[in-house]
Amino acid sequence: MPICAFDIWSDGRAAPVTDPAATGPGAYRWIHHDLGDPALPGWCEANLPEPAANSLLQGQTRPRCDVSGEGLILNLRGVNLNADASVDQMVSLRIWATPQTVVTVRMHKIFATDAIRADCMAGRAPASVADFLGELVEGLVHRARDVVLDLEEEAETLEEQIEDGVESDPAALQGLRRTVIRLRRYLSPQRDALVRLAGIESPVFGASGNRHRLREAANLAALSNEGLEALAHRLIALQDFADAQTTRQLSRNNYVLSIVAAVFLPLSFVTGLFGVNIAGMPGMTWPGAFALLCGALLAMALTSIAILKWLRLL
Repeated sequence: MPICAFDIWSDGRAAPVTDPAATGPGAYRWIHHDLGDPALPGWCEANLPEPAANSLLQGQTRPRCDVSGEGLILNLRGVNLNADASVDQMVSLRIWATPQTVVTVRMHKIFATDAIRADCMAGRAPASVADFLGELVEGLVHRARDVVLDLEEEAETLEEQIEDGVESDPAALQGLRRTVIRLRRYLSPQRDALVRLAGIESPVFGASGNRHRLREAANLAALSNEGLEALAHRLIALQDFADAQTTRQLSRNNYVLSIVAAVFLPLSFVTGLFGVNIAGMPGMTWPGAFALLCGALLAMALTSIAILKWLRLL
């Protein structure tokens, strides 16, 4: 059984359907399936052309847009907004569209399709297949754009922390870089697929070629992709800056330890020598010997510091 199915008319009315046919009495029929439905392969084989059935049943997909006869084969991706999920684990949506039918197949919940389902139930369904694709693509692209803007804000926060000398969390920076890399993996080819969709010739769009929403969505997808590319370079620079800060801190710590060792090395030699406690050690019978030794050690320490300053090592 599909997740939902509607016959949709050009005035926005939508009526749920239960029959297994791919078309109905409305302007077009939308059928939304779950890829895990065991009845889906049989339904696709009985109602759809072989290329469309194969594309809908693929286990692994990447964004694409291809013409097949009078229909369009689309594979798109949406950011994962499900609970306890990472946004960069993008969810796939497989689409077969003709002038009379739209079939969508997903593995995980996609909020863009849920929004269209709510519109259908409220009597505000997309009037045509072209409008359906426009609304669906807009939903996917706008949600992805919101995620990109959130990532840019996170990057700005990390930049401000590092510039202000606040110790940043290396795990946060690494996590942000991984998120950007995973999003770019699908959003870059999806931009190309949407540009192709906005300019492709197909009966799906009718004689009017109503695809202005697709062009705007493709433009926004390109903007999001450019934002991700810029963000990736910013994060690389941020990582380099953080690594340089860490290196400088380590160098300073090593420098301080070297200075301490240089000052205390002669003192340790003298105290070690006097600590041998063998017969004949000078001052063993003189009460002021210990004070003299401490004064000599202080003088040696000051002399060592003076020499280091003269050599410009301190």
